[in-house]
Amino acid sequence: MPYLFWMALGIVLYIKQKGTNMRCVIQRVSSAEVRVENRLCGQIGPGLVALLGVEEGDTVTDLRYCIDKTANLRIFEDEQGKMNRSVLDVGGAVLAVSQFTLHGDARKGLRPSFIRAARPEQAIPLYNAYCEGLRATGLQVAEGEFQAHMHVALVNDGPVTILLDSKRGF
Repeated sequence: MPYLFWMALGIVLYIKQKGTNMRCVIQRVSSAEVRVENRLCGQIGPGLVALLGVEEGDTVTDLRYCIDKTANLRIFEDEQGKMNRSVLDVGGAVLAVSQFTLHGDARKGLRPSFIRAARPEQAIPLYNAYCEGLRATGLQVAEGEFQAHMHVALVNDGPVTILLDSKRGF
């Protein structure tokens, strides 16, 4: 695997906290793109949009779970019309977008709390390692821009949307 991937994994090894979970929203798409201030940052054809939310205390175990699930989740149809193929199997790509709001807690009041979302100094290495880990599987990966106001446009194919939680909470 690329050096940057392993370096990022090493950076996060010290993070150990129970009860944390990396979250990922996976959408099967015909096409997708992400823009920052009208500048195209990333674009894919058929494949997946992966919105990744890193929580304070996420570990390499959480990261590996999300990489493996994203690359191998069988949500593409085979010749019989059954969802039996992964993005790797169909030669698709992934548009990865960081999204701390996946850890928004709206159980109290009307304004979500983002206190459990990882700070940038912890989230950036994990997000980068997620993208590098997907690339290491052979996938083409396009990215958003961390901490930028992004406009994500996608054509959800199906629609198929899957929620991933590294602690399997849902």
